[in-house]
Amino acid sequence: MSKTMKQLTMEFGVTRQAIMRKMDDNFRSKYVSKIHSNGASRLIISDDGYKLLKQHFLNSNRAISNENASYSNHVTHDSVTDTAMELLEKQLVEKDKQIEKLQQSLSEAHKLLSQQQQLNLSTNRQNEKLLDTTTNNTPSQDDRPLQNDHTDVSEPTKSNYKGVENKTLKKGLFGWLRR
Repeated sequence: MSKTMKQLTMEFGVTRQAIMRKMDDNFRSKYVSKIHSNGASRLIISDDGYKLLKQHFLNSNRAISNENASYSNHVTHDSVTDTAMELLEKQLVEKDKQIEKLQQSLSEAHKLLSQQQQLNLSTNRQNEKLLDTTTNNTPSQDDRPLQNDHTDVSEPTKSNYKGVENKTLKKGLFGWLRR
C-alpha cells in the first residue's frame, strides 16, 4: 500500500519539506517512484519506505509530545488573546485620559490667547485715543518748550518762593510720566 507525499504529511502531521529532508539519495532510489498524471508528477513512497518514515516521525512526535506534557502551566491561545486584549484596553483608557488633558490645556491656551488679544486691542484703542487728542489740539503756549527753561523746577522769585520748590507740569504725550 504505497502512499503519496500529501497522504504522508497529513498522517504524520509534518510538512512536505520535513519528509523531503529525511529522504536521502539512497532512500529515494529504493523506496520512491514518480508518477505523471493529469499534467502533474507525484511522488509515491513504497510500503517499506512508508514504514521507515513512519517509525522516524512517530518516534520524534512522541518525544515532542512528552516534552509538551511535562509542562504543567500550558498556556492556551484564548488566554493569551484575552490578556493582550485587557492590556490594549488599559492602554486605550490611558490614551483617552491623555487626550482629554491635552484638550483641556489647549482650551485654556485658547482662552488665554483670546484674553491677550482683547487686552492688546483695548490698549491699542487707548493709545489711538491719546494720539488723537494730542494731535487734534492746537499747540498752546504751555505745550511749546520755553527757550530759557532748563529745568522742571521754577526758579524762586519773590512771588512764588515759599521755601518749597514747585515743579511745573509739562503737557504733552509723555508729560504724565514726568510727575
